Amino acid sequence: MSPKKNKSIGLYFGTFNPIHIGHLIIANYMVEFGGLDEVWMVVTPHNPHKKKSTLLDNHHRLAMVRIALEDYPKLKASTIEFDLPQPNYTVNTLAVLEEKYPGQQFCLIMGEDNLKSLHKWKNYEVILERHELYVYPRVSGGLVENQFKDHPKINRIAAPIIELSSTFIRNAIKDGKNSRPMLAQNVWEYLDEMNFYR
Repeated sequence: MSPKKNKSIGLYFGTFNPIHIGHLIIANYMVEFGGLDEVWMVVTPHNPHKKKSTLLDNHHRLAMVRIALEDYPKLKASTIEFDLPQPNYTVNTLAVLEEKYPGQQFCLIMGEDNLKSLHKWKNYEVILERHELYVYPRVSGGLVENQFKDHPKINRIAAPIIELSSTFIRNAIKDGKNSRPMLAQNVWEYLDEMNFYR
């Protein structure tokens, strides 16, 4: 990835285990209607110190993100966190990106539910000082009536509310349910062929 100068790039962090149509709808909405030039889907690496049997290896989750984004030129897969020391914090990732891509404007994409716990993030004041946040609504989120309510760096984006989770999809596959409509066709074919989540 070698972005041109002065782009507004939204960072959408996730394990993407697997990436589903809800992720695509929100990311695409941010570039088409939210004012961003690109969205980078930042695949969160598996923490080697944690046992998570349901979390696929980094390269499989990255492969699914890449194939899901094939038809979306404004959406990119990012492995920026793969080489960072674990446990990693968002503020560190942002610092690395700023150094690697000077001149770009990086902002964070998050759900309303994540905004509620932002005050617990490491160095969240630094993040808000240097970066804008693009917040999409969640049914379970509700309005945030805290110190971030009228913050000038927080943009509330009226993206469609998607109540679909990777956990739900994994459980559906495990139970033999047809979850194809919830995934991009090429992602479904990949995980079906690899026999994942069964």
